[in-house]
Amino acid sequence: MNYQTTVSLKDEEKVKAKKNVKKVYNHKPTPAFIGASWSAVFIGMVAYCVGLWNANMELNEKGYYFTILLFGLFSVISVQKAVRDKLEGIQVTEMYYGISWFTSIASIVLLAIGLWNASLELSEKGFYAMSFTLSLFAAIAVQKNTRDVAYINTELETKENED
Repeated sequence: MNYQTTVSLKDEEKVKAKKNVKKVYNHKPTPAFIGASWSAVFIGMVAYCVGLWNANMELNEKGYYFTILLFGLFSVISVQKAVRDKLEGIQVTEMYYGISWFTSIASIVLLAIGLWNASLELSEKGFYAMSFTLSLFAAIAVQKNTRDVAYINTELETKENED
């Protein structure tokens, strides 16, 4: 019986030791995915801006749509950062977290209201909506890739310094 207890205790110590070992997540995004993400941001933004440039609308209306694009891009990057910070245990205030989500939703709603009231063809409205959506999604992917690569590099450097 003492032998079994001793073995059990040793096994428990091994399990605890394994739990304390920090595993390093080292699956960086592939260069193809990073390139595709950057390409999607670039294509979405350029398409949206070329559409604005060629549109038959007042300059102030073009400025409205351009500002919504910039506002939306910044907002979704901010949401991605806040969500990732929370997951990694980095303190994020609830106010900042909430504002990030609010501004992201607001940019989408403002674009929808603008397009709803615009005197554009349905195909033009769809073009702006899709290029805007592509840009926002791709900006999130670029931010995620950038964050993943930085996190993995930091973890690998920390592990090398410990060894």
